[in-house]
Formats: sequence, C-alpha cells, structure tokens
Amino acid sequence: MKNIIIVSVVVSLVLIGVIYSYVGDIIGDDMVNILSMLAAIIILGITVGVGLKYVNQMKNDRASGDLAEENWDGIGEYKNELPNGWAVAFLGTIVWAIWYWFLGYPLWAYSQIGEYNEEVKNHNEKFESKWKNISEDDLNAMGESVFLVNCAPCHGVTGDGMDGKAANLNQRLDATVVEHAIRNGANNGLVNEYMAMPAGLLWNEMEIKQVSNYVANGFTGAGAEVFAANCASCHNVDGSGIPGVGANLKQFTPELITNVLQNGKKGAIGTMPSFKVEDLRLTETQQKAVAAYITNLSGGN
Repeated sequence: MKNIIIVSVVVSLVLIGVIYSYVGDIIGDDMVNILSMLAAIIILGITVGVGLKYVNQMKNDRASGDLAEENWDGIGEYKNELPNGWAVAFLGTIVWAIWYWFLGYPLWAYSQIGEYNEEVKNHNEKFESKWKNISEDDLNAMGESVFLVNCAPCHGVTGDGMDGKAANLNQRLDATVVEHAIRNGANNGLVNEYMAMPAGLLWNEMEIKQVSNYVANGFTGAGAEVFAANCASCHNVDGSGIPGVGANLKQFTPELITNVLQNGKKGAIGTMPSFKVEDLRLTETQQKAVAAYITNLSGGN
C-alpha cells in the first residue's frame, strides 16, 4: 500500500508539472483559475491512487466470501455487503447536490453579467457625483453627445425623425400624432406625470381633422372651438397643459421628455423603448441633459 501511495504521488506530480508548463502563465492571480487548478490536482491525485490500488488488487488479491445461490452460465456473484466507501460516496453526492443546487450555486456563483452590472453601477455613481452641479452649457453639450449616440439612429442627427421613421423632435406634435392620440388614447406609460387620455373623445371625422391640424399648426386655424369644448379641460385653452392632468401640447418640457426616457412610449409611429438607468441605458443626469437638448432643439415648439 505504501508503494502505491508513493507511485501515485510521483505520477500525479509529473502530470501536474506537464499541465502547469502549458497553462501556468494563463492562471495568473485569478482566484477562479487557482481553485480550478487545485481541484484538478486533487482529482488527479485521487484518480491515479485509486487506479493503481485496483491494478495492484487485481494482481494480488484472491477471491473470498460466499457466493449467491443464483448464477448465470456458471458465473456467480458474491454476497458481499456494500462497501462503506461506496455508501458514503453515494450519500455524500446526494448531500452535495442538494447543497450545490439550492445554496452553493445561487449564493456564491460567479457571474460575468453580475460583475459587469456592478461595474456599470459603480461607474454611474461616480458619473452622477462628478456632474451633480453641472452648468447649463455643459448640460446641453452632454445632451447633444448622448442624443447623437442613443437617439439619432432613429430620430436623425437633426431630430427630424428621418421621414417618419421616428417622431420629429423639431416640433412638439404633428397632425398624424394628434389624430392617433384622439382615436386611440394617449396614456403612453407616462407614470406619475399625467392622467391617461381615453380614446374616442371625438367621433366626428371633420372635428378630428380640425383639432389635429389646429394643434399641429401651433393652435391656429379652424378647430379652436372644438378644442376648447373637448380638450381644454385637461390641456388648458392655450394647450400649455395642466400639471398632473394633461401634457403641454405647445412645446416640449424637460419633465415630459425625462418621463418618456424613463418609461418608453407607444405612439402613432411605433414603440420607443425605455432608456432608464435600471436597464443600463442612461443615468438621471444624462436623461436630464437629453431633455434640455431636445427642448432647445425644438426651439420651444
């Protein structure tokens, strides 16, 4: 037995040396790789030792024990008890599996995505701290940069919506958007900002067209009376909106844009996704910057 242990140790060390010569530089200081290497060494040592033990046993051991009464073509089976080692290994495997699946992996598992999310969170905290008291000029400059990277692919570099691919941000609303809101409602997920606008407040086709063009044309032309009778109670007579009730239809406001960035928006053209920080998109300062830039981009329209 002593010789088996010595041989297994020597063979294990040789194999470990060969492996380390190939992967030693890769391991570095990474704890995961170090633990993996340690586990490989232990498994390798046990495998070599057990293998040599059974080779020696096959050479030197003699059959012993009582045979069972049944046999198959002259081949019998001993009535030996289950080896203690087997029983312990079997029960230990069950215990380990329960621990690993319900405690070990869920609580201590390494996750690249989790590490990435933590790094992004720390970076965002530093970013927010750095720009806590940002000036108006820097806010607009930041807003332009963020807009060009995150918004321009759909809304265009100038914010014109690229021929209807997305909303035209150079003006508050166009007739198509207003008409869609009248026919389908306009909750748009603006959480904690405005009341939901129900669909079907106007049914007359001519009145729908009049109000749509009236709002899109800067509250001029036909449709003023219909707007005053059906829309002004929420949006005000001049379309400037009522806080907590109806949105400002005359011009973009930072609050409106920030809310859309936070919650996304479903409208006449399609669905805009959320850009909130929880989705690893824009921080609160970046959202504020984009809101300031778009407000200036539209020139108050």
